[in-house]
Amino acid sequence: MTQLGNPVIIPSPFRLATWNLRYDVQPDNIPVATSLAALPDPRVAPPPVLPGEQPWSARRIRVAQRLCASHVDLVGFQEALVRQVHDLEELLGSEFAWVGVGRDDGVSAGEFNPIFYRRTAFTLLETDTFWLSHEPFKPGSHFPGACCPRLATFALFQVHLPTAAAAAAPAPAGSGKHDQHGQGHTRVIALINTHLDQISDAQRKLGAAMVLHRARYEARIRPGVPVFVTGDLNSSATGSDGGAYAVLTGTLPAPAVPDEFSRRFPLHFNNNNQPAGSGSGSSSSSEGKEKEKEKEKEKEKEKEKEKTEELVMRDMRCAAPRASVGGQWATFTGFKHRKTEEDCIDFVFGRSDGVGWEVKGVFVETALSDDGMLASDHRLVVADVVVS
Repeated sequence: MTQLGNPVIIPSPFRLATWNLRYDVQPDNIPVATSLAALPDPRVAPPPVLPGEQPWSARRIRVAQRLCASHVDLVGFQEALVRQVHDLEELLGSEFAWVGVGRDDGVSAGEFNPIFYRRTAFTLLETDTFWLSHEPFKPGSHFPGACCPRLATFALFQVHLPTAAAAAAPAPAGSGKHDQHGQGHTRVIALINTHLDQISDAQRKLGAAMVLHRARYEARIRPGVPVFVTGDLNSSATGSDGGAYAVLTGTLPAPAVPDEFSRRFPLHFNNNNQPAGSGSGSSSSSEGKEKEKEKEKEKEKEKEKEKTEELVMRDMRCAAPRASVGGQWATFTGFKHRKTEEDCIDFVFGRSDGVGWEVKGVFVETALSDDGMLASDHRLVVADVVVS
């Protein structure tokens, strides 16, 4: 029986996804409205398109259609230029909002790793950006030997969870749905979205180490909060290019992160839950009971610290029930329909201890339409996640 003041929280499922959009390599000035007006009659077979990559102005409609058909709620994109971000903002409408910056200047220049989220399911609490280089807080900073600047977008959300009472209550008149913001409870989650380098293995490993460090920091300062990572790692789960995946999942030691980064996101704290080395508050040495309490607190903090330092990320394809992992393996296909180019380099991860979350299934969507057009050279990867 539910006691007063302790409502039963219904686990809340949502769809978390990652998709490399392929940057707008053939820019034009065609507005979204023109692309929509040019859609063919849905009653007849569409005419075939020319083989190979199509302009973003043609692909963007397919991207939005795929996202809507897959009922995605929270998605991290890669390779999105500012025009692509704004086009998706227009196509997805007011139901979605987004966060992110351009990698070249921290504003609008260069590729974004934006996070789009469904407003009815999520409320944004915090967001920030860090560059995967030796100067993590300098916009446009470049790791030596990498092709270009690389960054990660962090966002902290409230997920709106209905309670049993809210679910049973009649919906507001005329709405057709429950007001989860008003009648439900909330759960906080953290998401890091990234895109690692396609040339430098050293950059990929450092980038993975920084993402993992940030995930551990979030788990340390927000005990029990589910932490997720999405992105194009340019790293397979196995093989000679699997270093970044191995760092994130804990099968390869992580390289040291920049000092500036570890100072901003420390993993070690003193008795007052302040970064180690910072000043501590006054305490009364005359109170024996207080000393015992402090000792117990210190023991608990040490245990929590050990758990945090052991935390790695778990590939959701490995965490989901095997029968609920879709049959399509490749996430990168290129634009040439050549099987030899296919690889699995795009992933969705959750914190390895499984605290606060579980995954019910993972699938890879096709990017190919009947007319032969590929919406991107990567495929959409979708995970059905439950937080409680």
